[in-house]
Amino acid sequence: MADTAAANTVALRAAAELAEYVETVGVNKASLPARSAVVLGVLAGIFIGLGSMVYTMVTSDPTLGFAARQLLGGLSFCVGLVLVVVAGAELLTGNILMTLAWASGKLRFSDLARDWSRVALANLVGAVLLAVIVLYSGTLGLNRGLVATHALEIAAKKDSLPYLTAFFSAVLCNLLVCLAVWLAYAGRTVTDKILAVLFPITVFVACGFEHCVADMYFLPLGLMLKASGVTGAGMAAVTPGASLLHLLVVIAGNIVGGGLLVGLMYHWAYRARPATA
Repeated sequence: MADTAAANTVALRAAAELAEYVETVGVNKASLPARSAVVLGVLAGIFIGLGSMVYTMVTSDPTLGFAARQLLGGLSFCVGLVLVVVAGAELLTGNILMTLAWASGKLRFSDLARDWSRVALANLVGAVLLAVIVLYSGTLGLNRGLVATHALEIAAKKDSLPYLTAFFSAVLCNLLVCLAVWLAYAGRTVTDKILAVLFPITVFVACGFEHCVADMYFLPLGLMLKASGVTGAGMAAVTPGASLLHLLVVIAGNIVGGGLLVGLMYHWAYRARPATA
């Protein structure tokens, strides 16, 4: 019995067991008290903002080659999702996996809408709060001010993306983010969860895919930098209207990428009831 118990604390959850577990997690998330969901959502926005901050600093170095810059930037961004998964927080892109519980009839669509709405708003509050703190912390002055210039250029590039490009980039992003969260749920130790996050998240960031909560940090920061007189390539594209529309398109793409291509696919694979004759 002791050997069996020890094995169960180490072994990864099997795929079918994992699908059932993710359903249960989704139900638990939907039943969180509003205060808990909002506080944890604010923390998630801060955590992803921290990952975005480090990403900006690393990729602002002009001496790095393209591949090295993208890879190192991706690895540095991982700190955000590691904090969400291990420390515990409510992140919109991960909560999109709640579609699995909805498809199994354990949640109503109104449950999804309520959870996603309050978590999205809380993520936005946390990300903007972190952006304000970073703006006044002096961090953006690092590397002779190149970090600030690069942060504005990141926002400008996002705001100038064609909507169709942003949408499909967001689909690919949350396919990878939800797979990272899925793999983290499979693990039973902190090491399992960190390793589960590293590879999918590094890939999505290195490829430049669009993550709505990261954009909740980058876009407000770009607006604040522009207002404070920082200049950068394409800065004319950075406007409140363009940022809002970009964010809405990215949220829609993230829902499709995680909700359909991960959550519903695993529902149909493991949890859908077989048709009766």
